Amino acid sequence: MFVFAASTFAAFAQDDIKQTPNCKYCGMDRQMFSHSRMYVDYDDGSFIGTCSLHCAALDLGLTMDKTPKNIMVADYGTKKLIDAEKALWVIGGSVQGIMTKNAKWAFENKADAEKFIKQNGGSIATFDQAIKQAYDEMYQDTKMIRDKRKMKKMMDNKKPAS
Repeated sequence: MFVFAASTFAAFAQDDIKQTPNCKYCGMDRQMFSHSRMYVDYDDGSFIGTCSLHCAALDLGLTMDKTPKNIMVADYGTKKLIDAEKALWVIGGSVQGIMTKNAKWAFENKADAEKFIKQNGGSIATFDQAIKQAYDEMYQDTKMIRDKRKMKKMMDNKKPAS
């Protein structure tokens, strides 16, 4: 794997979709979900790109022996990767979340987060609050994803052969 200084990592991470085009956990196209994607750089030089906070939380929980050096998330509006711990997070609202019923979006600046809330609802949170919420909802969200995939598989099996 690669080892980078923090400033070099930030530049490298902006090309994260080419490095990791699909989410390791759900297979989702990270370009399609570039507004919710995350990128984690670990102290052992490894890194992972995910489609969402849900999948990043899975990885952080499964890799207890690795310490994250940088956790980056896409700004909902600009799609630019920003420091997840410095971002303003909006939890909830009317915009459907990625891999979750209860959306969690990141914003680099307060004005954009407040504008989003005014248009869509939700409330401002810190990264710690957002990731705690992701862990608290993990069972229900995972169940929802399984149910959706089961339904899709059933629908695919009902399609007539060409």
